[in-house]
Parts: sequence; structure tokens; C-alpha cells
Amino acid sequence: MKLSTRGRYGTMALLDLALHWGKEPVPLKEVARRQNISLPYLEHLITPLIGAGIVGSTRGARGGVQLVRPPHEVKLSEVIPLLEGSTAPVECLNNPKSCPRYDLCVTRDIWDEIKKAIDGVLESTTLQDLVERQKKKEQSKEVMYYI
Repeated sequence: MKLSTRGRYGTMALLDLALHWGKEPVPLKEVARRQNISLPYLEHLITPLIGAGIVGSTRGARGGVQLVRPPHEVKLSEVIPLLEGSTAPVECLNNPKSCPRYDLCVTRDIWDEIKKAIDGVLESTTLQDLVERQKKKEQSKEVMYYI
């Protein structure tokens, strides 16, 4: 599975919102600027996240977007499939009838193991995990700067 910009940028935007969890709604324009994502593309990505109840939107002068649930409750296993579709590296895992050799194919077993590994990582990773990783990277960068 190769992530497209939908999955990568969508996750980056959610990480940005997770870093601002518990504060006022964040204007989408600010998220786009901080993450270097075009605003029209980010608007396109945020729509399914709002529809899925992951992100909430507030209109008005102090409006913006924010996570609906705490970052530790949002798993990447609900985000990536929403933005990317199936995590299967080959179509036959989604649609066995698409391959006449499905029952005999040894390589399918490997593709299935890869899918399960990807799904396992996504299921065990929350936005809070990404927040913690981000903070560690920022701290290590500060330490390196002062050495």
C-alpha cells in the first residue's frame, strides 16, 4: 500500500488539530499554512473527516475546526481507510472473485500478511501517539541546536 497525499496530508492536518486539542477551534487556513497544504485541498480532505464525526466545524468569526474526541480516542485505523480506502496491497484481498487463482495463489498469503501488519499498526496508533512523537522530535531538535 502506498499512501497518497490524501492519507498523508489528512493525517498531518489531524496531528495539527491534536496538538491544539482543548483550545478554541482552529481556522482551517492556519492548519493549511502550518502544514504547507493548499487550502482548497485541505477543505476537500476535511469534509469526510467531518462526516465521520472525527472533526467538528464551527462557523463564524471565531470558527474553525477541531477534533470531536480526544486525541487518544482517534485511531489511525479509522482515519486512513476513510481517506485512502482499503489498506490491501492487491485487489484480490478485497474481491476474491477478481482472481481465478485466488484459492491456489501462494503470494496472496503474503499480501494478506502485509495487510494485517499495516492494519495492526494503524489500529494501535492514535493521534495522541503522534502528538507524543512530534513533541519528542521537537525536543531532540532543540537539544541538537544547543550542542
